[in-house]
Amino acid sequence: MTTAVAARTTAPLGRVLLAELRWVLRRPRNLASLAVLALMPVLIGIAVVLTGGPDGGDGPPALATVAGNGLVLPVATLVLAQSMLLPLVVSMTAADALAGESAHGTLRGLVMAPISRTRLVGVKAVGVLVMTVLSVVVIGVSGVLTGLVIVGGGDLVTMSGTTLPMGSGLGRVALAVGWSVVQMAAVGAIALAISSFTDHPLMVMVTTMGALIVFGVLGALPALDWLHPLLITKGWASVMEVLRDPIATGPLVDGLLRAGCYVVIGVSAAVFRMSSKDV
Repeated sequence: MTTAVAARTTAPLGRVLLAELRWVLRRPRNLASLAVLALMPVLIGIAVVLTGGPDGGDGPPALATVAGNGLVLPVATLVLAQSMLLPLVVSMTAADALAGESAHGTLRGLVMAPISRTRLVGVKAVGVLVMTVLSVVVIGVSGVLTGLVIVGGGDLVTMSGTTLPMGSGLGRVALAVGWSVVQMAAVGAIALAISSFTDHPLMVMVTTMGALIVFGVLGALPALDWLHPLLITKGWASVMEVLRDPIATGPLVDGLLRAGCYVVIGVSAAVFRMSSKDV
Protein backbone atom coordinates (compact mmCIF):
# COMPACT_ATOMS: atom_id res chain seq x y z
CA MET A 1 0.00 0.00 0.00
CA THR A 2 2.84 2.37 0.88
CA THR A 3 4.57 1.57 -2.39
CA ALA A 4 1.40 2.32 -4.35
CA VAL A 5 1.00 5.70 -2.63
CA ALA A 6 4.64 6.56 -3.32
CA ALA A 7 4.20 5.64 -6.96
CA ARG A 8 1.15 7.90 -7.23
CA THR A 9 2.97 10.85 -5.63
CA THR A 10 5.94 10.71 -8.00
CA ALA A 11 5.57 11.92 -11.56
CA PRO A 12 6.76 9.34 -14.14
CA LEU A 13 10.18 10.42 -15.40
CA GLY A 14 9.36 9.51 -18.98
CA ARG A 15 6.26 11.69 -18.99
CA VAL A 16 8.16 14.64 -17.49
CA LEU A 17 10.96 14.31 -20.02
CA LEU A 18 8.51 14.06 -22.90
CA ALA A 19 6.70 17.19 -21.73
CA GLU A 20 9.99 19.10 -21.45
CA LEU A 21 11.19 18.03 -24.89
CA ARG A 22 7.83 18.90 -26.41
CA TRP A 23 8.06 22.35 -24.83
CA VAL A 24 11.64 22.90 -26.01
CA LEU A 25 11.04 21.74 -29.57
CA ARG A 26 7.84 23.77 -29.95
CA ARG A 27 9.34 27.12 -28.98
CA PRO A 28 9.26 29.34 -32.07
CA ARG A 29 12.64 30.90 -31.33
CA ASN A 30 14.26 27.49 -30.96
CA LEU A 31 12.87 26.45 -34.33
CA ALA A 32 14.01 29.75 -35.82
CA SER A 33 17.49 29.18 -34.38
CA LEU A 34 17.70 25.75 -35.98
CA ALA A 35 16.65 27.24 -39.31
CA VAL A 36 19.39 29.89 -39.09
CA LEU A 37 21.98 27.25 -38.21
CA ALA A 38 20.88 25.13 -41.17
CA LEU A 39 21.21 28.15 -43.46
CA MET A 40 24.74 28.99 -42.32
CA PRO A 41 26.57 26.27 -44.33
CA VAL A 42 24.47 27.14 -47.38
CA LEU A 43 25.52 30.78 -47.26
CA ILE A 44 29.18 29.87 -46.74
CA GLY A 45 29.05 27.33 -49.57
CA ILE A 46 27.49 29.82 -51.97
CA ALA A 47 30.06 32.45 -51.00
CA VAL A 48 32.90 29.99 -51.64
CA VAL A 49 31.53 29.05 -55.07
CA LEU A 50 30.90 32.66 -56.13
CA THR A 51 34.33 33.87 -55.02
CA GLY A 52 36.22 30.83 -56.28
CA GLY A 53 37.42 29.92 -52.79
CA PRO A 54 38.85 32.00 -49.96
CA ASP A 55 42.43 33.08 -49.81
CA GLY A 56 44.42 30.49 -47.93
CA GLY A 57 45.95 33.19 -45.76
CA ASP A 58 42.67 34.52 -44.42
CA GLY A 59 40.20 32.99 -42.00
CA PRO A 60 40.33 29.53 -40.46
CA PRO A 61 42.64 27.05 -42.22
CA ALA A 62 39.67 24.72 -42.76
CA LEU A 63 37.82 27.40 -44.72
CA ALA A 64 40.75 27.77 -47.09
CA THR A 65 40.27 24.18 -48.32
CA VAL A 66 36.50 24.28 -48.85
CA ALA A 67 36.60 25.07 -52.59
CA GLY A 68 36.08 21.80 -54.48
CA ASN A 69 36.25 19.87 -51.21
CA GLY A 70 32.65 19.74 -50.02
CA LEU A 71 33.10 17.52 -46.97
CA VAL A 72 35.28 20.21 -45.39
CA LEU A 73 32.34 22.65 -45.38
CA PRO A 74 30.52 21.25 -42.29
CA VAL A 75 33.75 21.27 -40.26
CA ALA A 76 34.62 24.80 -41.37
CA THR A 77 31.10 25.93 -40.48
CA LEU A 78 31.39 24.36 -37.02
CA VAL A 79 34.63 26.26 -36.44
CA LEU A 80 32.91 29.53 -37.28
CA ALA A 81 29.65 28.74 -35.44
CA GLN A 82 31.44 27.76 -32.23
CA SER A 83 32.79 31.28 -31.86
CA MET A 84 29.39 32.92 -31.40
CA LEU A 85 26.21 31.44 -32.91
CA LEU A 86 26.18 27.99 -31.30
CA PRO A 87 26.97 29.29 -27.76
CA LEU A 88 24.24 31.91 -28.22
CA VAL A 89 21.62 29.30 -29.13
CA VAL A 90 22.68 26.99 -26.30
CA SER A 91 22.73 29.77 -23.69
CA MET A 92 19.30 30.94 -24.88
CA THR A 93 17.90 27.45 -24.32
CA ALA A 94 19.48 27.23 -20.87
CA ALA A 95 18.13 30.68 -20.01
CA ASP A 96 14.60 29.57 -20.84
CA ALA A 97 15.03 26.35 -18.84
CA LEU A 98 15.11 27.87 -15.34
CA ALA A 99 15.33 31.68 -15.44
CA GLY A 100 12.62 31.81 -18.10
CA GLU A 101 10.32 29.57 -16.08
CA SER A 102 10.95 31.74 -13.02
CA ALA A 103 10.29 34.96 -14.94
CA HIS A 104 6.94 33.63 -16.20
CA GLY A 105 5.96 32.35 -12.76
CA THR A 106 5.82 28.71 -13.86
CA LEU A 107 8.89 27.54 -11.93
CA ARG A 108 6.92 27.52 -8.68
CA GLY A 109 4.42 25.13 -10.19
CA LEU A 110 7.22 22.85 -11.39
CA VAL A 111 8.84 22.84 -7.94
CA MET A 112 5.50 22.01 -6.31
CA ALA A 113 4.89 19.16 -8.77
CA PRO A 114 5.55 15.57 -7.63
CA ILE A 115 9.18 15.64 -8.76
CA SER A 116 12.33 16.35 -6.76
CA ARG A 117 14.34 19.47 -7.46
CA THR A 118 17.36 17.38 -8.42
CA ARG A 119 15.29 15.49 -10.97
CA LEU A 120 13.86 18.80 -12.20
CA VAL A 121 17.37 20.09 -12.93
CA GLY A 122 18.15 16.81 -14.66
CA VAL A 123 15.08 17.13 -16.87
CA LYS A 124 15.97 20.72 -17.75
CA ALA A 125 19.55 19.64 -18.50
CA VAL A 126 18.26 16.98 -20.88
CA GLY A 127 16.19 19.60 -22.67
CA VAL A 128 19.25 21.82 -23.08
CA LEU A 129 21.31 18.84 -24.25
CA VAL A 130 18.74 17.82 -26.87
CA MET A 131 18.67 21.35 -28.28
CA THR A 132 22.48 21.37 -28.26
CA VAL A 133 22.66 18.09 -30.17
CA LEU A 134 20.08 19.24 -32.70
CA SER A 135 21.90 22.55 -33.24
CA VAL A 136 25.23 20.90 -34.01
CA VAL A 137 23.73 18.04 -36.04
CA VAL A 138 21.73 20.50 -38.16
CA ILE A 139 24.97 22.26 -39.10
CA GLY A 140 26.64 18.93 -39.87
CA VAL A 141 23.84 17.58 -42.05
CA SER A 142 23.25 20.87 -43.84
CA GLY A 143 26.99 21.27 -44.34
CA VAL A 144 27.40 17.81 -45.87
CA LEU A 145 24.44 18.23 -48.23
CA THR A 146 25.49 21.75 -49.22
CA GLY A 147 29.09 20.67 -49.68
CA LEU A 148 28.21 17.77 -51.96
CA VAL A 149 25.59 19.66 -53.98
CA ILE A 150 27.02 23.17 -54.24
CA VAL A 151 30.75 22.95 -53.52
CA GLY A 152 31.34 19.53 -55.05
CA GLY A 153 33.86 16.79 -54.39
CA GLY A 154 32.82 13.41 -53.00
CA ASP A 155 36.14 12.52 -51.41
CA LEU A 156 37.79 14.39 -48.53
CA VAL A 157 41.12 16.06 -49.24
CA THR A 158 42.71 16.41 -45.81
CA MET A 159 44.85 19.28 -44.61
CA SER A 160 47.77 16.84 -44.70
CA GLY A 161 47.40 16.48 -48.46
CA THR A 162 45.98 12.95 -48.47
CA THR A 163 42.62 11.93 -49.93
CA LEU A 164 40.05 9.90 -48.01
CA PRO A 165 37.07 8.11 -49.59
CA MET A 166 33.62 9.50 -48.99
CA GLY A 167 32.77 7.00 -46.25
CA SER A 168 35.86 7.91 -44.22
CA GLY A 169 35.21 11.59 -44.88
CA LEU A 170 31.69 11.31 -43.49
CA GLY A 171 33.15 9.55 -40.47
CA ARG A 172 35.48 12.50 -39.90
CA VAL A 173 32.51 14.89 -40.12
CA ALA A 174 30.57 12.76 -37.62
CA LEU A 175 33.57 12.87 -35.27
CA ALA A 176 33.69 16.66 -35.55
CA VAL A 177 29.96 16.90 -34.82
CA GLY A 178 30.21 14.67 -31.76
CA TRP A 179 33.20 16.57 -30.41
CA SER A 180 31.46 19.92 -30.90
CA VAL A 181 28.34 18.62 -29.14
CA VAL A 182 30.41 17.94 -26.01
CA GLN A 183 31.95 21.43 -26.13
CA MET A 184 28.57 23.12 -26.50
CA ALA A 185 27.11 20.89 -23.78
CA ALA A 186 29.73 22.37 -21.44
CA VAL A 187 28.53 25.86 -22.38
CA GLY A 188 24.95 24.75 -21.78
CA ALA A 189 25.82 23.38 -18.32
CA ILE A 190 27.44 26.64 -17.25
CA ALA A 191 24.53 28.65 -18.67
CA LEU A 192 22.09 26.38 -16.81
CA ALA A 193 23.95 27.06 -13.56
CA ILE A 194 23.73 30.80 -14.18
CA SER A 195 20.05 30.37 -15.06
CA SER A 196 19.40 28.88 -11.62
CA PHE A 197 20.74 32.00 -9.91
CA THR A 198 18.58 34.61 -11.66
CA ASP A 199 15.04 35.32 -12.77
CA HIS A 200 16.12 37.19 -15.90
CA PRO A 201 16.79 35.07 -19.02
CA LEU A 202 18.58 37.92 -20.78
CA MET A 203 21.06 38.10 -17.90
CA VAL A 204 21.94 34.44 -18.47
CA MET A 205 22.70 35.05 -22.13
CA VAL A 206 24.68 38.22 -21.48
CA THR A 207 26.71 36.64 -18.68
CA THR A 208 27.45 33.47 -20.64
CA MET A 209 28.43 35.21 -23.86
CA GLY A 210 30.41 37.83 -21.94
CA ALA A 211 32.34 35.12 -20.12
CA LEU A 212 33.14 33.34 -23.40
CA ILE A 213 34.43 36.59 -24.90
CA VAL A 214 36.61 37.22 -21.84
CA PHE A 215 37.91 33.64 -21.98
CA GLY A 216 38.75 34.12 -25.65
CA VAL A 217 40.71 37.29 -24.87
CA LEU A 218 42.56 35.63 -21.99
CA GLY A 219 43.36 32.67 -24.21
CA ALA A 220 45.04 34.98 -26.71
CA LEU A 221 47.48 36.39 -24.13
CA PRO A 222 50.77 34.43 -24.06
CA ALA A 223 51.59 35.81 -20.61
CA LEU A 224 48.62 33.87 -19.22
CA ASP A 225 49.54 30.51 -20.71
CA TRP A 226 49.32 28.98 -17.22
CA LEU A 227 45.62 29.85 -17.20
CA HIS A 228 44.79 28.60 -20.70
CA PRO A 229 44.13 24.94 -19.76
CA LEU A 230 41.32 26.12 -17.44
CA LEU A 231 39.46 28.16 -20.07
CA ILE A 232 36.38 26.53 -21.55
CA THR A 233 37.17 28.03 -24.98
CA LYS A 234 40.68 26.60 -25.01
CA GLY A 235 41.15 24.27 -27.95
CA TRP A 236 37.79 24.81 -29.67
CA ALA A 237 39.70 25.11 -32.95
CA SER A 238 41.02 21.58 -32.30
CA VAL A 239 37.98 20.26 -34.15
CA MET A 240 40.03 20.91 -37.31
CA GLU A 241 42.28 18.02 -36.28
CA VAL A 242 39.71 15.70 -37.88
CA LEU A 243 40.85 17.13 -41.22
CA ARG A 244 44.40 15.88 -40.72
CA ASP A 245 45.71 12.44 -41.61
CA PRO A 246 46.44 10.92 -39.21
CA ILE A 247 44.32 12.66 -36.58
CA ALA A 248 46.21 14.21 -33.67
CA THR A 249 44.05 12.85 -30.84
CA GLY A 250 45.80 14.70 -28.00
CA PRO A 251 44.07 18.09 -28.44
CA LEU A 252 40.70 16.40 -29.00
CA VAL A 253 40.98 14.32 -25.83
CA ASP A 254 42.09 17.34 -23.81
CA GLY A 255 39.06 19.25 -25.09
CA LEU A 256 36.72 16.43 -24.11
CA LEU A 257 38.15 16.19 -20.59
CA ARG A 258 37.95 19.95 -20.10
CA ALA A 259 34.37 20.09 -21.35
CA GLY A 260 33.43 17.15 -19.13
CA CYS A 261 34.73 18.99 -16.08
CA TYR A 262 32.66 22.05 -16.95
CA VAL A 263 29.56 19.88 -17.43
CA VAL A 264 29.99 18.38 -13.95
CA ILE A 265 30.64 21.79 -12.38
CA GLY A 266 27.71 23.46 -14.14
CA VAL A 267 25.12 20.79 -13.41
CA SER A 268 26.31 20.42 -9.81
CA ALA A 269 26.03 24.17 -9.25
CA ALA A 270 22.52 24.19 -10.71
CA VAL A 271 21.45 21.29 -8.47
CA PHE A 272 22.94 22.97 -5.39
CA ARG A 273 21.23 26.26 -6.13
CA MET A 274 17.83 24.76 -6.93
CA SER A 275 17.90 22.59 -3.81
CA SER A 276 17.99 25.70 -1.63
CA LYS A 277 16.27 28.27 -3.86
CA ASP A 278 13.13 29.88 -2.54
CA VAL A 279 10.67 30.20 -5.43
